[in-house]
Amino acid sequence: MSQSRRHLLQSFAGFTGALAAAPVLLSQSRPAPQPLPSPNAPNPNFPQGMNGPGPTGPDQKAINRQNHNQIREDVDKMYALVLELKQELTVTNTSSVLDISFVKKAQQVEKLAKQVKDLAKG
Repeated sequence: MSQSRRHLLQSFAGFTGALAAAPVLLSQSRPAPQPLPSPNAPNPNFPQGMNGPGPTGPDQKAINRQNHNQIREDVDKMYALVLELKQELTVTNTSSVLDISFVKKAQQVEKLAKQVKDLAKG
C-alpha cells in the first residue's frame, strides 16, 4: 500500500512540475508579437492625390544643365580675375605690401573656386 501511495505521489509531483514548466517552455517557441500599424497611417497601396499620381522629384537633367552653365560662368569670372591679378602682380613691387584690391580679388577667386567645387560635387 505504501508503494502505491509513493508511486501516486511521485506521479502527481511529476505532473504538477510539467504543468508548471509548460508556460516557460512554450513561451520560447512562440514568435514575438508584431506591432499593429496605426489606424491613421496612410495606406501605401492607395495612390497619392485625387487627380493622379503624386508629385515627382526635380528633373535631374535640368539641374545638371543648370549646374554646368553656372560652372562655366564662374570659371569665366575666375579666369578674368586671375588675368587681372597677373597683370597687377607684374606691375607692383612684390617686396612691398600688396594692395587691398589685390587681396580682395584673390578672395573672390577663392570664393568662385569653392562655388565651382561645390557645384561639381553635385
